[in-house]
Amino acid sequence: MADVRETFECGPSLRIDAQERMSALQFAQLNTQLGKIEVMMERLERRLWLTVYGVVGVILAQAFQSILTVSP
Repeated sequence: MADVRETFECGPSLRIDAQERMSALQFAQLNTQLGKIEVMMERLERRLWLTVYGVVGVILAQAFQSILTVSP
């Protein structure tokens, strides 16, 4: 006769394991969401700099145009 022992799994142990798996899933989801937010912030920053450069370009063009009209 073989001595076969089954592992005994109690309720609190199973709850702790389930809680650890749930925490791991939540952290994975949180990392995914943070990655998406970072990508959106980079896109927004790129748009902001494009707008800033556009405004500076318009101001410089107007200044250059006013200099051309003043000089003979």
